[in-house]
Amino acid sequence: MRGRVGFDLTEEISYRIGRAFAQHLMARRIAVGSDVRLSSPSLKAALIDGILDAGSDAIDIGLSGTEEIYFASFHWDIDGAVEITASHNPADYNGMKFVGAAGRPIGIDDEFAAIKQLATEAKFIQASPRGKLSSKSIIEPYVEHLLGCIDLELLAPMKILVDAGNGAAGHVIDALEQRFKARNVPVTFIKINHQPDGSFPNGVPNPLLPEKRSITSQAVRLHAADIGIAWDGDFDRCFLFDQKGEYIAGSYMAGLLAKILLAKNPNSTFVIDPRLNWNTLDILKNSAAKFVSSRTGHTFFKQIMRQEKADYGGEISAHHYFKNFAYCDSGMIPWLLVIEYLGKSGQKLHEIVNARKLLLPCSDEINFKVKNVAGAIGRVRQHYAAHANSIEETDGISVELQDCRFNLRGSNTEALLRLNVETRANPALLDQMIGEIGRLIDGAIS
Repeated sequence: MRGRVGFDLTEEISYRIGRAFAQHLMARRIAVGSDVRLSSPSLKAALIDGILDAGSDAIDIGLSGTEEIYFASFHWDIDGAVEITASHNPADYNGMKFVGAAGRPIGIDDEFAAIKQLATEAKFIQASPRGKLSSKSIIEPYVEHLLGCIDLELLAPMKILVDAGNGAAGHVIDALEQRFKARNVPVTFIKINHQPDGSFPNGVPNPLLPEKRSITSQAVRLHAADIGIAWDGDFDRCFLFDQKGEYIAGSYMAGLLAKILLAKNPNSTFVIDPRLNWNTLDILKNSAAKFVSSRTGHTFFKQIMRQEKADYGGEISAHHYFKNFAYCDSGMIPWLLVIEYLGKSGQKLHEIVNARKLLLPCSDEINFKVKNVAGAIGRVRQHYAAHANSIEETDGISVELQDCRFNLRGSNTEALLRLNVETRANPALLDQMIGEIGRLIDGAIS
């Protein structure tokens, strides 16, 4: 949940949510963390008060990213966890991310709705005794878990540009750097925007937006780094740049991670994003891997990941989910896997990704403001229905033509249509299809 601080989200509301969450879970203990936003400490204190008044113990892990909360939920014997964060939203916003025991997602339509109703009505059970508050860091076991995902012996000499965006990622990079030095791992970190700063002097970090990438890109080139990494505010998403400072789009990142994990386990199961999937499917072809699609959104991906016991799931929005992380998303495991792969293969990131771009070019996600989302999707579907090879409805519509495929879906949170297009080695067709679909959407709007 997210909202403007002082309007949609106040300390009173935060208290009610904490109490409702603890009461709904009938929790013995809950872990709580917070990002760098200036409003986070007071909202966290109110949330904790609600948890304690519900009779549950609270463990404050301090400044943290969302995935540290995820890790706490399956590393400790607790019943749930909450991160105070608004991730990439504007600085005057804040919010909360929730998880159950052992990384279990909180269901949107049932559990979250019940928690919301309980918080709204404030019909709380009088608990006795009041819960107890403790403070405890999760960083040591969390970092060791991250390092257990790769073989440090495979890492080659490498210069890594890391851009925390003044968010919460810096302390994890520092901890990893210490372990690399202690184990003589030949990796050098160059840090920019490293110190946490809730005033966000360079703006709220969200490298998914093209206008937010230039600082990282320029720094990679300036320092002649082998790879660049940037994170959003709560670092559950990482964004990679190659040695030329070029941003690696989500489709190619998901495909690369699938390739890396397929080499580790040829019988892996993958959950793929229906918005852009030709690149990943091409990488998985002729393998023993199994794959399924999921609706966009972390709740849906996590549910499918658990149902299928999938090894990896990748969204083009840079959410990457891993079986060895309780099926939760991580902004640290992806880049660790990539630098391990680069060290093992001896390849450069630009050459790896550029080959995929030439083979299967794709668009960035394109947004259209519309009043009638369903009507616009219906118009586009009708236009292509007669000569489409297939039309799937896992999330919006995914239309496959002879040498082109596109997904058109309504936003989960806004009155927007989101379009993603991919082709087979045909950039001209990519531009043609973007224009053609755009005109159809404009026609539906008028």
